[in-house]
Amino acid sequence: QVQLVESGGGLVQVGGSLTLSCAASGMVWTIHSLGWYRQAPGKQRELVATITNPGATNYADSVKGRFTISRDNDENTVSLQMRSLEPEDTAVYYCNAEAYNEFHRYDYWGQGTQVTVSS
Repeated sequence: QVQLVESGGGLVQVGGSLTLSCAASGMVWTIHSLGWYRQAPGKQRELVATITNPGATNYADSVKGRFTISRDNDENTVSLQMRSLEPEDTAVYYCNAEAYNEFHRYDYWGQGTQVTVSS
């Protein structure tokens, strides 16, 4: 099992910046990829950004150039730096860990943190 705890959400004005952090604990050696997803009211959860153990990153087109994901393998944390925030970025942001154990894939989720961008 992997436990994920997010922090850093809040209220920010359009054009502002915010950094989300997520700390992983438990069977962290099974984690391959860490990432952030978000879910706005009435919409499906969508990928924001992911980063693999070697450090390869993947971003949603809507956040490319504005968001930066980073990972500290020593501290078992993943962060998401968000800049030039837009009202469309308003959502609950979830930390995700993609883990593998005995050839089975497991997805773990944090409890979510609210990000609200006001105009």
